[in-house]
Amino acid sequence: MTHLGQIDRNVSDSQGYADGRSMPVLPQSNLVPIVVEKSGRGERSYDIFSRLLRDRIIFLAGPVDDDMANLIIAQLLFLSNEDSKTDINVYINSPGGSVTAGLAIYDTIQFLRCDVATTCVGLAASMGAWLLAAGKKGKRYALPNSRIMLHQPLLSGVMQGTATDLSIEARELLRLRERMFEIMAKHTGQPMEKIHKDCDRNLWLEADEAVAYGVVDSKLERMLRPTPGRGGDMAPPAGETDVADQ
Repeated sequence: MTHLGQIDRNVSDSQGYADGRSMPVLPQSNLVPIVVEKSGRGERSYDIFSRLLRDRIIFLAGPVDDDMANLIIAQLLFLSNEDSKTDINVYINSPGGSVTAGLAIYDTIQFLRCDVATTCVGLAASMGAWLLAAGKKGKRYALPNSRIMLHQPLLSGVMQGTATDLSIEARELLRLRERMFEIMAKHTGQPMEKIHKDCDRNLWLEADEAVAYGVVDSKLERMLRPTPGRGGDMAPPAGETDVADQ
């Protein structure tokens, strides 16, 4: 779960809202689709992630590191300050990464006044799984072919130092592991003893298994639609009573 080293990534320029307000964006690759919107005032182009942000959608993709965490946190704070009553939707496709960076995102999600809905699309492993579980209870989802993986924090790289230094690092790693397990137990309802046992090695969960474990609340077959007058709450598509396999 702990990821050392820097990940090279490019950050695209923000196009901003039509009224001139700036908009934080996610780290992106060189190939980013551009969306062109037409209005009575002319045309305006957005990179796809900035356009999604206008609809309160954040895409948390790739390894979790300090750069990603700072951008995700900035977007969460921006959307919460803009509208504290409407949900923020975070779509997660991440293999995990830095525990400290991930916990910064986690704390921000818990800190916000608005609800944060989380959805796994593809993979939520390691720290990605903790962020998936951090969403508002009842608003955590996984798509049918999603994969979720839980395990204890890992220390990568070669440690050097005195026996005292190594002892200090070992104690810190154990303390961090206990805190991570407490968070997962809080959001899943599983007892700490089970979390300790299950996370001793990689625990892979399919969408249905993640629902049973309590990491997510529903397996989504189709996209939810906003419910008018309910502050961003989501409801099943018209004509359906449920979009989740319980």
